[in-house]
Amino acid sequence: VQLQASGGGSVQAGGSLRLSCAASTRTSSTTIAWFRQAPGKEREFVAAIFRWNSGRIYYADSVKGRFTISKDNAENTVSIQMNSLKPEDTAAYYCAASNSLILSTVRQVDAYGYWGQGTQVTVSS
Repeated sequence: VQLQASGGGSVQAGGSLRLSCAASTRTSSTTIAWFRQAPGKEREFVAAIFRWNSGRIYYADSVKGRFTISKDNAENTVSIQMNSLKPEDTAAYYCAASNSLILSTVRQVDAYGYWGQGTQVTVSS
């Protein structure tokens, strides 16, 4: 699976951005997630769609209520709408995929075997 992330940029606090992740291929078992990594920090989970057709969506507590993840079946794309952005959301955002992920590991970086390039999100105060 090849992943192509797009949509990063710079906004002021309170603003919005939309990131997209295009997958070259996927199956009904594909899980696609977004992670982020700020300078000097470990990569952390943001949101995921577990097993493409399951309808199960998961968010990190830090983004719940502000970020919305969605998928486009025709385009094999997973997007994340980020609203009410805060300076602490500043990071490089990565999309990741797995075709064999189990639910208990959905938030774990090492559970994903495919990664897209990062796209930078910068939120100024």
